[in-house]
Amino acid sequence: MNLVIYVLRRLAISIPVLLVGTFLVFMAIASVGDPLAELRGRPNINPAAIAQTAQQLGLDKPVFERYFYWLWHFLQGDWGVSVAQGNAMQPVFPKVIGAFSVTVKLVVGAEVLALIIGIAVGVLAAVKQYSILDYIATTLAFFLFSMPIFCVAVVLKTYAIQVNGWVRDLGLTDWLGNPWLRTTSPENLTSSGFGDFLAKYSGAYLLPTLSIMAISFAAYSRFQRASMLETLNQDYVRTARAKGISGSRVVFRHAFRNALIPVATLFSVNFAQVLTGAIITETVFNWHGMGTLLVDSVNHLDPAMLMGWLVVVAVMVVVANLIADLMYGIMDPRIRVG
Repeated sequence: MNLVIYVLRRLAISIPVLLVGTFLVFMAIASVGDPLAELRGRPNINPAAIAQTAQQLGLDKPVFERYFYWLWHFLQGDWGVSVAQGNAMQPVFPKVIGAFSVTVKLVVGAEVLALIIGIAVGVLAAVKQYSILDYIATTLAFFLFSMPIFCVAVVLKTYAIQVNGWVRDLGLTDWLGNPWLRTTSPENLTSSGFGDFLAKYSGAYLLPTLSIMAISFAAYSRFQRASMLETLNQDYVRTARAKGISGSRVVFRHAFRNALIPVATLFSVNFAQVLTGAIITETVFNWHGMGTLLVDSVNHLDPAMLMGWLVVVAVMVVVANLIADLMYGIMDPRIRVG
């Protein structure tokens, strides 16, 4: 019951924050420019058509009234329509959800792999402090952490071109970066066979996954190493060792869970950032997810699409932080929620 009350309280606090955030962003978008500027700039455009479009989008109302008009319809499930294609009114909801599903498929795998490998390397580096393994892991982490993600993506794509050249020499089609697969629909699986499906699936996801994973791995491994070293020097760990408990049990039963708390916090923040900021990765590898949607919406000054993007991003940030808070009590019994 305490856990349920805690979750409800956190959600109740998050709702006003989300409302304030949507209001501020809506006001900022409204002050930037005219969403129908592209339509107005077309030659021989009928002013009546512009007025009708403005009325359909609610742009003929004062800005405060427009916000509450958007909020009321949004809460009813109407996310509005996009004006990115001029007169072609496209519903916002399917475009945002489609972009979100693409980015989630890309980010979840990369973050989970980075988290698992980063934690393992960080723990080993802390346990074997000042060993060759520690020096190698530290050097690699600092190198990757200092690399801009666009640099990592471009380097990987350069090598992918060479690999695809070798594959073509064998009489096969390109493998790495193959845009054939963006969704895992049953039709793709049944029409091409599992082997071909798996090869194309791995080729489409491998490079962008490695790009995101490399940067995240560096952060996770460094945080895990520092947290593990601090935990290993705590009094209760020394007491466990003094009682004759084996080294592996001291590490994994007494120190490991407590050392995971800072990494859990980093994961919740990093996951939200990667989920919403994979613009460079998606651009380099021609993915059409949340990053591409944000760039297109800003370029076309598409208010409804930007607001839909914002709500999805904000909700994911709230959910990620809530999950991290709940994990604290699991990893460290001394922490209680409620």
